[in-house]
Amino acid sequence: MTPRYTVFGNPVAHSKSPQIHQCFAAQEGAQIEYMRTFAENTAQDFGDGVRAFFAQGGRGANVTLPFKGFAYDLVQAHTERARAAGAVNTLIPQADGTLLGDNTDGEGLVRDLCQHLQFNLHNKNILLLGAGGATRGVVLPLAACNPASITIANRTHDKAIELAQLFDIAALPFHQLNQSYDIIINATSGSIDDSIPDVSPDIFAGCSLAYDMFYANQPTAFMQFAAQHDAQQTSDGLGMLVGQAAASYQQWRQFTPEIAPVIAQIRAEMTA
Repeated sequence: MTPRYTVFGNPVAHSKSPQIHQCFAAQEGAQIEYMRTFAENTAQDFGDGVRAFFAQGGRGANVTLPFKGFAYDLVQAHTERARAAGAVNTLIPQADGTLLGDNTDGEGLVRDLCQHLQFNLHNKNILLLGAGGATRGVVLPLAACNPASITIANRTHDKAIELAQLFDIAALPFHQLNQSYDIIINATSGSIDDSIPDVSPDIFAGCSLAYDMFYANQPTAFMQFAAQHDAQQTSDGLGMLVGQAAASYQQWRQFTPEIAPVIAQIRAEMTA
């Protein structure tokens, strides 16, 4: 029987996960089935969908918005990075019938930065813009790369302080950002509507890489703003999407996909 996987989301029709995972399967020389599964936005409906999928022999599942918190509460055990993120995006069935919850978002970011973009995070000063779930999910994997510093900045400073205290890192309000950083990562939702975080353009003067977790067919407003103010390199988050999927695939199948050719293929499909 062909191994079955899925991604749970709402909405989910736009998800690129099936294409991405089929690319990984081609690298492995394996046959898999990977679906999209819609659920209503309640813990009960999501949980019912997950239980039904695994009862029917599902071998693994990804979880996207808005279900990562529901998934965290549903599973019986969590990896360290899932506990740090407070959210689960990967469901891994165990031999005893329970589910292990993992969060591969941060590893996906690190794989894109270090493997694909070949950016060394060691001893670098990192600025994270935003203090929501996207930021929380990546702090621990970034810290494991031994940067010189990680700073969180957010429009609502209290949220930045609260998140920074969880990880013993620095927090600043946007208006107090007055130094340059080696890497600036936009984890706000602003790029969805082409808005830019209210930060001084001066922070990009010494920036080696300005990275937007959002991805699109064209450079995002944040990427354009950073490039206009002397950031040396910009990137969107398509590689993070592929990287987190690769980390999930590795958990399920003990095979480590190469992400660069998949990023290139998905990018070509997006811009065709």
